[in-house]
Amino acid sequence: MLARTALSAMTRRPSAFLRSSWPWRSLAYLLGSVPHAVIACGFIYGAYAYGVGAATVAALLALAVLALPAAAFERWRLRLVDRVPAGDPHVRPPRPGARAWFATRMREQATWRELGFTVVTVSVMWWMDLGMVSSAFWLPLLLMSGPFQPSIDWVEGLPLFAAGLLLFPLFAYLMAAWAGTRALIARAILAPGDAEIIRSRARLVDAFEAERRRIERDLHDGAQQRLVSLSMRLGLARLDLPPGSPAEVQVAEAHEEAKRALAELRELIRGVHPQVLTDRGLGAAVRDVAGRSPVPVDVDVTLPGRLPTAIEVTAYYVVSEALANIAKHSRAERGFVYGRHHDDTLVLEIGDDGVGGADPAAGSGLAGLADRLAVTDGMMTLSSPAGGPTTLRVEIPCPVSG
Repeated sequence: MLARTALSAMTRRPSAFLRSSWPWRSLAYLLGSVPHAVIACGFIYGAYAYGVGAATVAALLALAVLALPAAAFERWRLRLVDRVPAGDPHVRPPRPGARAWFATRMREQATWRELGFTVVTVSVMWWMDLGMVSSAFWLPLLLMSGPFQPSIDWVEGLPLFAAGLLLFPLFAYLMAAWAGTRALIARAILAPGDAEIIRSRARLVDAFEAERRRIERDLHDGAQQRLVSLSMRLGLARLDLPPGSPAEVQVAEAHEEAKRALAELRELIRGVHPQVLTDRGLGAAVRDVAGRSPVPVDVDVTLPGRLPTAIEVTAYYVVSEALANIAKHSRAERGFVYGRHHDDTLVLEIGDDGVGGADPAAGSGLAGLADRLAVTDGMMTLSSPAGGPTTLRVEIPCPVSG
C-alpha cells in the first residue's frame, strides 16, 4: 500500500488506484457491517415476534453488553482503510491522585461515545454500508446482463454491457470514498484526540527542522568562519617563527588542533543539515552520506529532479539513521541504498548483509524513524531475520507535477 488512508489513495492516478488493493480493502471494510445487520434484523424480528417492549429491553441489554466489543471491532477493521490505529482509552494505566480521576473521566466519556457509536452503527450505518456494496455490484451486473436478456437483442444490449463494465471503476471510487468518510466518522467518535496528536507531531517536526536550519546557519556563518580565520592566522604566525623553535612547535600544534576542530565542526554541520541536500537534492546527499559510511555502501538513487523540501529532509534523515545503524549494529561487510519515484511515491530501500535481528523495540532508532515518517504519511517495513540480511523499505507519498 502506497498511501495511509483510502481517501489519500484516491488522490493518486486512476490506473494506480484501481490496480492497488485499496478498492478491495474498502469493500472488506464495508462488508464488516454484516454482523451489525444481523443484530439489527434480530431486533426487528424480536419486535415482530415478542412485541416492541420485550424487543426494546433486549436491545438495551444487548447494547450495554456489545458496546465495548463493537468499538474494539471497529478499531480493528479501521486498519483496512486507515493504516494508523485508533487509540483505545480503556487500556490506559491507572494514575495517582487527580490524574487517576481525569483518566477515569476520560474512560467514562469514551464508554458513552462507544455506546452512541454502537447505536448509530446498528441502526443506521450498516444499511448505508451494505447498500453501497450492493449498488456497486448489482447495478453494473444488471446492465452487463442486457445482451443475455430474452427481451433485448444482443446488439442493442452491447451498449448496456459496456456501460455496466465502465461503472465498476466508478463504484470502486464511490466505495473507497464512503469507506474513507465512514472511517473519519468512526475515528472522530472513538479516538477524537488522534487528529490533534498527529497535527501536534507535525508542528513539532516543523519546529525541529526550523531549529536545525538555524543552528546550521549559525555554525556555518559564525563559529566555522572564526575557526577558519584562526587557522589562517596560526598558519601565518608559524611562517614568521624560526623552524624548530619551541614557539614554532607550539604554534604548529595549535594550528593542527584548529584544523581538526574545523574538520569536526564541518562534520557536525553536515549532520545537522547538509548543504549538499539544500544545493543538489536528495540523490547527491544520499551519495555523500554513503561515501562517509565506514561500511561500503552501493547507492542506486534515481529521482525525477527535486522533491518537496519536507520529503527530502525526512528521506535523508531516514537514510542517515539507517546507515548509522548498519555501521553500529549490523557487523555487515556491505550495504546498499536504492531509491526510486514510482506511482507518486518515493520508495527507498536500505539494506546490508549483516547479522540481522534488528528490533524496533530494542532502542536502535527504528521506532523514531516510524514516527518521523508518520508525519508525512509515510510507511516503513522491516525485514531482518536472525542471521540477516536486513532490508528497510520506506514509502512516502510524493506527487511530482510535470
